[in-house]
Amino acid sequence: MPEIHLENVSKHYMEEGRTQYAVRDISLTVEQGEFVFLIGSSGAGKSTLLKLMGGEIVPDEGEVSLNGLNIARQIGPWRTRITRSFGIVNQECLLIRKRTIGDNLMLAAVAAGMRRKGRAAAGKALAIVGLSGVEDCYPAELSIGECRRVELARALVNSPPILLLDELTANLDDDNIWDLMHLLNELNSRGTTIVMATHASQYVNIMRRRVVTLVDGKLFGDVRNGKYGDIV
Repeated sequence: MPEIHLENVSKHYMEEGRTQYAVRDISLTVEQGEFVFLIGSSGAGKSTLLKLMGGEIVPDEGEVSLNGLNIARQIGPWRTRITRSFGIVNQECLLIRKRTIGDNLMLAAVAAGMRRKGRAAAGKALAIVGLSGVEDCYPAELSIGECRRVELARALVNSPPILLLDELTANLDDDNIWDLMHLLNELNSRGTTIVMATHASQYVNIMRRRVVTLVDGKLFGDVRNGKYGDIV
């Protein structure tokens, strides 16, 4: 099972001729099987940090590695192999509205190299999130909560060892949030590593997992069995 390690990682961009840091000098290790809540105000750098972890973007400074391999230095099939270790749910809904749920998941399966087994894998992933039988539906026919479950199913298609989740529970009611948290807890208990950016403070406090706090792109707190807002 993989371990994610960040060593003095920074990512910046230019704004009005000045360098602005999205994340700055972050060193962090996520061990296999951990469940980590990533918290902080909007603009604190949570989304950027998740994208760095998953290899979607590369750091301007420092190194992000998976099991000791620098992700940014991998090319071709080696990089593809590494990125398939991650199941990713972005903050924005990325379901293709003019494609059925089955087609959306099939596209993810093909991208993961599972063309022949894609339909079966999609059905299994939907069953895991409690949405068996929606393959022929379109995203517009489902509720917001169901669409978020579909996005989680898409991330689970190739059974990745790591889930990187960006505000999966945003704009959901308490029942939907609790159902998702219960599901994630079950996946974690089976060995899946989870790093989840969230503002759902009530559920962070209930779950009492590792809590990593970002402030202005910097690591401000890292607490085991923590609560929302813990910094020591």
